[in-house]
Amino acid sequence: MLRLFRSKIYLALFMVSVVLIFGILGYRYIADFSWVEALYMTVITVSTVGFKEVRPLSTQEQLFTVILITASVFIFAFAISVVTEYILSRNSLQLLKKKKVKQKIDRFEDHVIVCGYGRNGAQAAARLKAYNRPFVVIEKDKDVIEKHEEEALFVEGDANDDKVLFEAGVDRARYLISTLPEDAANLFVVLSAHQLNKELFIISRASQITSQKKLLLAGANKVIMPDKIGGDHMASLVVLPDLITFMDKLSMEGEHTTNLEEVHIEDFTNTLNCNTLRDLDLRRKTGCTIIGYVKPDGTYIINPEADMPLEPKSKVIVLGRADQIRKLNEMFNLI
Repeated sequence: MLRLFRSKIYLALFMVSVVLIFGILGYRYIADFSWVEALYMTVITVSTVGFKEVRPLSTQEQLFTVILITASVFIFAFAISVVTEYILSRNSLQLLKKKKVKQKIDRFEDHVIVCGYGRNGAQAAARLKAYNRPFVVIEKDKDVIEKHEEEALFVEGDANDDKVLFEAGVDRARYLISTLPEDAANLFVVLSAHQLNKELFIISRASQITSQKKLLLAGANKVIMPDKIGGDHMASLVVLPDLITFMDKLSMEGEHTTNLEEVHIEDFTNTLNCNTLRDLDLRRKTGCTIIGYVKPDGTYIINPEADMPLEPKSKVIVLGRADQIRKLNEMFNLI
């Protein structure tokens, strides 16, 4: 719709230009005015300001002026109406978009809130999108929102504002990721979010080591230092190059694919009659290998034994190629 209005604006500008050129040429060659006098006469005529003519007009020149006034009135009226309609329609479309986004967010439950859409925020959003996890992005830069509005659902505003957090559904969310560039800003977001939803699992970015403890005290469950992780990763490529490259490949994904997956035991027991990891028999059924087990109390067991009993509210970590993970998801209706 906006493209249609833009084309009308271009047409209106073209018609206004034609009228001005028509008037200048007419006064130049019909009334024998100089170029400056012709421009002056054209402007005072089409704008109807009522200034005095350069000199008295002959009958032929007066008829030309009547035609110019009549044409300019209709064309300028058309141009004004097009510009006004464009401005009003643009505002209406923006309001309609915001209303649709709000309706979608209001339906979310146990979703993820990403605060800030910088480098780290965009990476987090891309990974969440690959895993088909519902998420909302809070961003105060309007230009960033307009540039990336097709990539995510945005709430415009400051993440430190409780009203903005509620618009993003903080009271219904399960996770919050704060990726603001300043540690102080992240600290305020963590404090606000933790007060609004005590059950919220909060992950915050930090730049300084001294900020890590403060963020944890403020209510963050996990604090990530991207600069530290980047340095460790680069050093590891020197010490253990093949191992780190292999681990990198595990985390790479294509469209809606991944090499690692975590699955709740209830997703299996609702389908299968199983008491141990051996009973799952995932290797034969899907090709995936169980490489980890997470107990209900959060204890991690790497490379668990096949006879390990399955407990309610526990999880298994499985490894597989993209097609094997896809088969696992389809077999147990995990997607």
